Amino acid sequence: MTADKPSDSGALDITLLGERLRLLPQRALLWRARKMLIVADIHFGKAAAFRAGGIPVPHGTTRANLDALDSLIAAHAVSHIVFLGDFLHARTARAPATLLAVQRWRESHPGMQLTLVRGNHDRHAGDPPSQLKVEVVDEPWQVGPLALCHHPQERMGTYVLAGHIHPVVRLAVGRDSLRLPCFVFGAVQATLPAFGAFTGGHEVRGKQDEQLFVCTDDRVFPYPRPV
Repeated sequence: MTADKPSDSGALDITLLGERLRLLPQRALLWRARKMLIVADIHFGKAAAFRAGGIPVPHGTTRANLDALDSLIAAHAVSHIVFLGDFLHARTARAPATLLAVQRWRESHPGMQLTLVRGNHDRHAGDPPSQLKVEVVDEPWQVGPLALCHHPQERMGTYVLAGHIHPVVRLAVGRDSLRLPCFVFGAVQATLPAFGAFTGGHEVRGKQDEQLFVCTDDRVFPYPRPV
């Protein structure tokens, strides 16, 4: 894998097995040659599932996720979105308001190809409703030299892109610290940050053979920064 310097847009281009991919600050990966946007762990309806369990959490996370997708579609001429698992958070995420919002979004993009690589939450929540016209596949789903998965794993002869972990890195200056989402690239697999709002994160440090790319609101940068 080779990585360029961040572009003026704040994105960062990498080359992987001859394919040029763009890491976006919005916690998504763009495969421009295929007009494909790859996102992990959107977890539609997670907040609704919490509210169904009696836990008061904010409204509006589904709308935030859909608006973020719309922004990326418009900016990058996307024609295919791949969800790396966990499309719906749980069966209780199938709240009428959540499904209606996603359905209206789908109707506004009738020509968009949508593919879901099933994750662990999808097994419990069930596949997306048929009217959303989402192609559902099991992992690994091979596209060119890459294997698109939900769970991080090794696949001989290919490079894996996965989700599931929701990786974040802790940055500290003195007594101040914050956690930021990150991409984790290793020798044979990469893990994408969670795309969805209200998903939380698992803190990672990066193994010896891994490179972390941290996402701020408007920039992706390697961490630790090159000396």
